[in-house]
Amino acid sequence: MDIMLIFVFVIAAFLGVELISKVPSQLHTPLMSGTNAISGITVVGAISVTAVAVVLKDSGNDKLALIFGFLAIVFASINVVGGYVVTDRMLGMFKKKGGKK
Repeated sequence: MDIMLIFVFVIAAFLGVELISKVPSQLHTPLMSGTNAISGITVVGAISVTAVAVVLKDSGNDKLALIFGFLAIVFASINVVGGYVVTDRMLGMFKKKGGKK
């Protein structure tokens, strides 16, 4: 089962690299705002998995699960915040410069 999960992870990584490399640069920022929703779902999933690891402390890998859960929460949160910052900068480029303040 572990080999199958590693295989799925490696295939997903290669697929992601190929998919992103084929996207034109004009579409990267609009796609970033769309993927913020997916990253938000990732944060919720990481929180729930970490909560399950806290509740089920009977397994031998509870510290490892907590570490990976915490890292997943941190990295997904960084991705969400960074995505919103980039989207805000992109939308700021379309504002009129001499308009009302």
